[in-house]
Amino acid sequence: MHNALVSDGQDSAAKHSLYVWGIAMVAALGGLLFGYDWVVIGGARQFYEVHFHLTSAAVVGWANSCALVGCLVGSAGAGSLADRFGRRRLLLASAILFAVSSVCTGWAGTFDAFVAWRIAGGIAIGLASNVSPLYIAEISPAAIRGRLVSLNQFAIVIGILLAQVVNWRIARPVPAHLPAEVFLHSWNVQYGWRWMFVAVAVPALVFTFASLFLPESPRWLLVRRREDQARAVLQRVGGVAYAAREMAAIEKNLEAESANQSSWRDLLGSGVRIILLVGIGLAVLQQWTGINVLFNYAGVVYRSAGYGANQIFLDIVITGIINLVFTVVAMLLVDRVGRRRLMLFGCVGIGISHLLCALAYRQGWPPVAVLALTLSAIACYAMTLAPVTWVLIAEIFPNRVRAHAVSVAVCSLWTASFLLTYTFPLLRDWLGSSGVFLAYGVICLIGFFLVARFVPETKGRTLEEIEANVAQAARWVSS
Repeated sequence: MHNALVSDGQDSAAKHSLYVWGIAMVAALGGLLFGYDWVVIGGARQFYEVHFHLTSAAVVGWANSCALVGCLVGSAGAGSLADRFGRRRLLLASAILFAVSSVCTGWAGTFDAFVAWRIAGGIAIGLASNVSPLYIAEISPAAIRGRLVSLNQFAIVIGILLAQVVNWRIARPVPAHLPAEVFLHSWNVQYGWRWMFVAVAVPALVFTFASLFLPESPRWLLVRRREDQARAVLQRVGGVAYAAREMAAIEKNLEAESANQSSWRDLLGSGVRIILLVGIGLAVLQQWTGINVLFNYAGVVYRSAGYGANQIFLDIVITGIINLVFTVVAMLLVDRVGRRRLMLFGCVGIGISHLLCALAYRQGWPPVAVLALTLSAIACYAMTLAPVTWVLIAEIFPNRVRAHAVSVAVCSLWTASFLLTYTFPLLRDWLGSSGVFLAYGVICLIGFFLVARFVPETKGRTLEEIEANVAQAARWVSS
């Protein structure tokens, strides 16, 4: 009899675990589309730039970074929209927008149309980058929340690798010293880059269909006083006892907040302002490490190191594989080692890799040295700042302002990303490749001291416990 009860309990736990992992994977499809749509431009740019006759560094930077304007718009509106309409509906809206914008970007007839649809795709990225980790954090049990939120970053990495492989397979080999007029009318320039963008419509349609079956966030349901629906979701996530505990903890927190309704003004309060600045700092640091330059301008980075056009596409795929492998490592470590230690290790590892890369460019080291050092930086980033920043942003803010605060932090992330992406061609013309990587390396080392001073550990704590501990730390810092 005892063995039968144990077996039933194990089966029930496995059933709940399978369910929560399933819905987290569906929500993380937003991350996959984000990763693909963001990085596909790295392979397509050398062809659409020729097609649209883009020559100046400023215009090239704008073409590569214009999607981030949409990311800012999507991020700025995501918090209010998520609070008003729910997390599930926004995930569905972003999926539809991904599908439409990708097809229209690929078949844009003019550069202005290309930019407009890239911005529309950026709005989808902005929505997904806010709502996917927020939704996963709110629906996940504390013991596995780090792994589940990291699943969003894992999906982003899968999307990045998928884009790199698709670009590699679509692009046709380019003979050395091909005349410019012949290259202008080649298949790559006329059609290849278009199919690179259009291909994302396939996973976007899968995400659209799967989103129809997601449950709503139980925390959002309780804010809307839909207790029965929230209880039903929590029971499917962790069972009856788990649902009772979570309901009590969330309702207690909501009662304490009932006199203070969430608004943008709440973010300026003394108890929230310092935490918000920490979140913004983490978001900016993640981008100003310079890693996205290695994805969006990979062709420029490796060409300046001495690689040929056909080898560059293979090198880009290798960076995607390294990114994927070390993201898996991060998922295994984030709930064991802790968020803070991983962030500190990442700042040092990326910083040293960039500084050595700067030396490699200055001293004229062989191309393989630059490739190895960029792979080292990507490995450190994938294992640390890439996933852990999203986990911390989803965890550290008080419940009553979480949606708005996450929106501000992610909006800051996209602002930093825009500045990084837009300025790279300009900085490279001014400082050279060596100077640019030197600057990124110094920023990483500065980031180490900021993380050591201000970032708390959140491993293994409920969102309510994190709120209490972070609030206490904020009072200590402000005093």
